[in-house]
Amino acid sequence: MDRLIAMESYVRTVERGSFAAAAADQGLSPSMIGNHVRYLEARLGALLLNRTTRQQSVTEFGRAYYEQCRRILLDIEIAEGAADLMQSKPRGLLRVTTSMTLGTTVMPGMIAAYLRRHSEVQVDLVLQDQRLDLLADELDVAVRAGTLPDSGLIARALPPLRLVACASPSYLRSHGHPRTPAELQTHNCLDFTYAGEPRVWRFAGPEGDVAIQVGGSLRVNNGQALRAAALEHLGIILQPEILVADDIASGRLIHLLADQATPSLPLHLLTLPDRHPSPKLRNFIDLVLEMFRSVGSTKEI
Repeated sequence: MDRLIAMESYVRTVERGSFAAAAADQGLSPSMIGNHVRYLEARLGALLLNRTTRQQSVTEFGRAYYEQCRRILLDIEIAEGAADLMQSKPRGLLRVTTSMTLGTTVMPGMIAAYLRRHSEVQVDLVLQDQRLDLLADELDVAVRAGTLPDSGLIARALPPLRLVACASPSYLRSHGHPRTPAELQTHNCLDFTYAGEPRVWRFAGPEGDVAIQVGGSLRVNNGQALRAAALEHLGIILQPEILVADDIASGRLIHLLADQATPSLPLHLLTLPDRHPSPKLRNFIDLVLEMFRSVGSTKEI
């Protein structure tokens, strides 16, 4: 027998004064209400109600137990009301993780748009190039580039990130301008630590795909740091175009091997499996899908 239903039957009986009145409130039969009370008495090993054919009264133990039951049922009602409120509109804390590159380029604008629409939500943005565990780190959603491991997460595809090779004009004046992917092997190529293939850069040109083994004096686990190193004339980098687009447009960095197609990084929005995601999460997912596809109005961003 459901203990909470039995407790509710007992509280109604005390407050309404009879099994019949409690039964009318709960849509049950008086005999079922009686069964609920007897179940509680058997479980507790104590009498809750003194009953005769004409009347009933609450025992001293029954009165104390009634107060406890009433508090428990009220707490449940408050908890369910709070849950209903949380499910009625976006509110509360949303924890989002993404890479430093995305977190310092496209994501701030998307989060700002989201917060303007949903003023009762607070966002905790965790920037980390190494993948975090959504469950263990208590995160709601991740936006991640690269090949996905088999994790059991729900993955929604976003436009892929286009990679570009670039270097500063000063570096190129000192070390020459590579005209083919193979010439990168004679240059100081600054590599990303968490790349799927460390120290391997891939290109697709007129003669087919090539994989170039590169070397250099610096490896970094952060795209922004690689960009800064390139701006300091240290070497050549292969990074998402969204990270270096302004530098290329201004001439601070030069786009190299523009006639060679570079691979794109798959990009996904990841969430834990949940049949009933909260409104704050559902709305965030919808907005990110909408805005990423707007940013990547062609096939890539």
